[in-house]
Amino acid sequence: MDSAGLGSGPIHDTELLVGGTQNILLRFTRDGRDYVLRRPPVHKRANSDETMRREMRVLGALAGTDVPHPGLIAACPTEDVLGAAFYLMEPVEGVNPSEDLPERYRTDPEWRDGLGFSMVDGIAALSRVDHVARGLADFGRSENWIARQVGRWRKQLDSYADVPNYPGPSLPHVDEVSAWLTERQPTECHLGLVHGDAHIANVLVSRDEPRVTAFVDWELATIGDVRLDLGHMIATWPGRPGTVAKVEIPGLPEPAALIARYAESAGREVADIEWFVVLACYRLGIILEGSWARMLAGQTTAEVGERLGAMGRALFEQAHEITV
Repeated sequence: MDSAGLGSGPIHDTELLVGGTQNILLRFTRDGRDYVLRRPPVHKRANSDETMRREMRVLGALAGTDVPHPGLIAACPTEDVLGAAFYLMEPVEGVNPSEDLPERYRTDPEWRDGLGFSMVDGIAALSRVDHVARGLADFGRSENWIARQVGRWRKQLDSYADVPNYPGPSLPHVDEVSAWLTERQPTECHLGLVHGDAHIANVLVSRDEPRVTAFVDWELATIGDVRLDLGHMIATWPGRPGTVAKVEIPGLPEPAALIARYAESAGREVADIEWFVVLACYRLGIILEGSWARMLAGQTTAEVGERLGAMGRALFEQAHEITV
C-alpha cells in the first residue's frame, strides 16, 4: 500500500466479512480510508490465484460503466506479498438479501419488484458492455462457446476424482441432463461479458431504496453467451428448488416478468432461455459438487460443504425436471 500511495500508518478496524464461501473478504481502515481486501481461501484451489487475477482484470475493465460493481482500488497479481494474489476494492454500502433482508423489502411489494428488476437491469447493463473495447477480447474462449459447455463442465466434474476421499459424483441425472443440453443447443450465440454466477446471494442491495448497489463475487466472469446470466438468475431464484437464498423472500417478481424486463432492458429477444436455465443448473451444480468434495478432503467446513453439496443436487433435480 505504501508503494501504491495508499495512505500511511497502521491498518485498523479490521472486520472479516461474511457472504463468500470460497474466498476471504476483509474490511479495514488505513489513514482515514476504508478498503476491502479479497484473496483466495487458506486452502487454495489449483486455479485460485489465476481466478483472483481475472477478477482484478474484469473489475478494472468495468470502471465507468453503468454496471453495479465494487470499484477496484489496487491489485497485487503476484503471490509474494500474502502467498496469494489479492486486490483492494472500495467498500459497497448495502446488505446481502439472501442473508439479511431489510424489513422494507419484506413489507412493500414495490421494493420487492425493485430488487428483482434492478438485478435484471444490472445483468442487462453488463450484456451491453463492449468487452473488446474494454480490453477483454481474450478474456475467454469465444469460439464454439455453446457447443463446448457440456464437455467443459463434465471435465471439471471428472477432475474431482483426484480429491482425497471423494467417492464419486453425488449429482443425480448427470447423463440425462448432459444429453438434453447437447441435443438442444441454440443455433445463435450472443457473445459478451458475463458475470457467470448471477444470483441473489451475489448482490448487495440498498437499505434506503429498492436498488442493487453491486454485483459481487466475479470469480466466474468470462466471455460467453450473455443470456447465461439471466439463466442463472431464474435457476436460482427464491422459491425455486435450486435457490441459493438462505432466507425466504416471498412476493418477488415471477420468472416470466424477469424475462420480459430483460428483453426490454437489454434490447434483445430472449430466445432459448430454457436451455440457459438448464445450463446454469448444470454448471453451478458441478461447481457446488466441488465444494462437497473439498469438504470430504477436509479443505472446507462441514457446514459449508453439506449445504453447497445439497444445493448442487437440488439444481440437478431442477434441471432434470425441466428436461422431462
